[in-house]
Amino acid sequence: MESVKHLILYQNLEQEKLFYDMVWIMEHDRTGSHENKEIVGLFYECFGELAELAASHGFCGNLWHDFLAFLLVSNENAYSKACEIRGEATGSVSRIARHDFSIIREFFQFDFRAFAERHRVDCMDAFLQYEGTAQDGRVLSGRISARICELAEELAGAEDLDSFQAAVVAFYREFGVGAIGLHKAFRIRHREDGAEILPIANIAQVKLEDLVGYELAKQKLIDNTEAFVRGKEANNCLLFGAAGTGKSTSIKAIANQYYEKGLRLIEVYKHQFGDLSSLIAQIKNRNYKFIIYLDDLSFEEFEVEYKYLKAVIEGGLEKKPDNVLIYATSNRRHLIREYFSDKEEIREDMHASDTVQEKLSLYGRFGVTIYFGSPNQKEFQQIVKTLAERNGIAMEEQELLAEANRWELSHGGLSGRTAQQFVSYLLGRTETI
Repeated sequence: MESVKHLILYQNLEQEKLFYDMVWIMEHDRTGSHENKEIVGLFYECFGELAELAASHGFCGNLWHDFLAFLLVSNENAYSKACEIRGEATGSVSRIARHDFSIIREFFQFDFRAFAERHRVDCMDAFLQYEGTAQDGRVLSGRISARICELAEELAGAEDLDSFQAAVVAFYREFGVGAIGLHKAFRIRHREDGAEILPIANIAQVKLEDLVGYELAKQKLIDNTEAFVRGKEANNCLLFGAAGTGKSTSIKAIANQYYEKGLRLIEVYKHQFGDLSSLIAQIKNRNYKFIIYLDDLSFEEFEVEYKYLKAVIEGGLEKKPDNVLIYATSNRRHLIREYFSDKEEIREDMHASDTVQEKLSLYGRFGVTIYFGSPNQKEFQQIVKTLAERNGIAMEEQELLAEANRWELSHGGLSGRTAQQFVSYLLGRTETI
């Protein structure tokens, strides 16, 4: 078995300690340089970690093979990122990757059943044929988890190095590589050397159909996003309107709907706008479409973060990449608070119109604006009826609407959010309905 220290591109692996511990076990399995109990003790420790990983990521089958496949699809390097964009990479980087694959392929071929017999290891069937539960897999989507398990089987059964490499490349081309390839939504964290992109494991599994009404608004959002993921011209979007009308839900639903077409959502908070340039620099050459999501966007007069946003959207020296759009939600159309004093002709600022124009210019940089208005009484009742039906709530319509009307009077007024909260309240006392 060639030393793992000879890996060139596939270094800095996820779960690095676990990987090297397992390799140590293999390398010392037959040498007799360590006592049996030391090898077996470390194996059981690794077994537990692999089982935990399987539960969190939704893996099944051979835990070691799943883990190796996960390492391959998680590792961002010159080769994997090139394959993500163009398919099979050529030149020296491909030959270097082939060298690494020849080492990793040997790890797939290690015989753990023989290992179990030599060291009298229990539970090897569970190690080699792990069966998950319905609750497993909160980190990755079910489709990605299943595809990684399929890749693990392909790599374990690869007849030669060519077929091994082809299977890895096919995954890179289909799904991409690293956290950005395996997750649909992210947030950022400030670091001295630039923004760090962190995956969000539990994005709400909402669909646009879950939002009752607002058909024109949803279609406008779909049309723009559809054009974007197909590589056509698309615009930055501003979703504005009353609180609780479904603006944020619509964007989360878009992320779910277009994930498999390469769309990724990155949430950025107002205080992080200084990191936008660093963020865009990291994602502009990736083979995905990115929506930078700004929730509940608004600025007070004294806040200047909007100037970072203006420069990124349009106006800086560097053109915004074609694979990046800004989607923002706000409770008000004009994102920077205005005062009547802004329009006074006599004031300390002798260029009053310039001040007003600066405040309006941010709104003007969103090519698509979509209004989400509060529902009227009839629309609110329709939302309640639809949600109640979807959730299997059996109440007389007259009683249902009467309770809904009483609820909204003391819980925030007419909105989709209020309707959802009312239905959740009913579900919480289902036994009395």
